[in-house]
Amino acid sequence: MTAPAFLAECYVLDARGRAGEQLILARLEPREAEALGPALAGIDPWATHAYAAQALSAYLGKDEPGAPRFALRAGDSLAGAVGLRLDWLKGPYLQLLGLLPGYQGCGFGAAVLTWMQREACAVSQRNLWVAASDFNSGALRFYERHGFVRVAALEGLVAEGRSEILLRKRL
Repeated sequence: MTAPAFLAECYVLDARGRAGEQLILARLEPREAEALGPALAGIDPWATHAYAAQALSAYLGKDEPGAPRFALRAGDSLAGAVGLRLDWLKGPYLQLLGLLPGYQGCGFGAAVLTWMQREACAVSQRNLWVAASDFNSGALRFYERHGFVRVAALEGLVAEGRSEILLRKRL
């Protein structure tokens, strides 16, 4: 029996790391959440927003209905994490896509977006959603390159004097 969209324990994505290792998306284990919190807190956008490592670990380790969290693994190595909010305005919302520095620029982010779109289309969702900080120009370019369009600026959502840019991809 096939798991409902986004709810399988493990997905093999169409991407390989620099050493040829396969990219796997699997449910986050508690030890992975603990390791990823400090690692993500040291990179943007979390570093600029001064997110506490403990808060990121807690978010990643939380088991929340309708909001699965996944570890990104390149072979046996932890490469990052993905957090979703399902059924958000007729489609999933990508709450967190965090790739550790050694795995950025490998096509892993694109593979996650392709997987996300495939899963959403399988259950007739109409949109994909994501938000990126206004200062995170690399992330904004990345999402726009993959068909997302800016739909709103949410001023002061995370920090005063900053905006989160909401992006949508119509399916």
